[in-house]
Amino acid sequence: MTITRIDAEARWSDVVIHNQTLYYTGVPANLDADAFEQTANTLAQIDAVLEKQGSNKSRILDATIFLADKSDFAAMNKAWDAWVVAGHGPGTLHRSGRVNEA
Repeated sequence: MTITRIDAEARWSDVVIHNQTLYYTGVPANLDADAFEQTANTLAQIDAVLEKQGSNKSRILDATIFLADKSDFAAMNKAWDAWVVAGHGPGTLHRSGRVNEA
């Protein structure tokens, strides 16, 4: 079993690839920005990672989105809808609530 870790740090790797499936977690660069900007920023990061690995967003299988406040859902969806490839949307899960900041 081959696992490739890209930009591995002590506690995480930026990208992990197994069986030609890429695993990535995006985090907004500016946590003070509004939900639309945070989402758009994170989606741009995903585009860059996928391109660097020879893939693109039309090939995403699954996406999990965490929102600190469910009132940000509409703003997040606006950015998501502008980004996702119509007819190629992944299975998605949206979660709201505080995430541990440990």
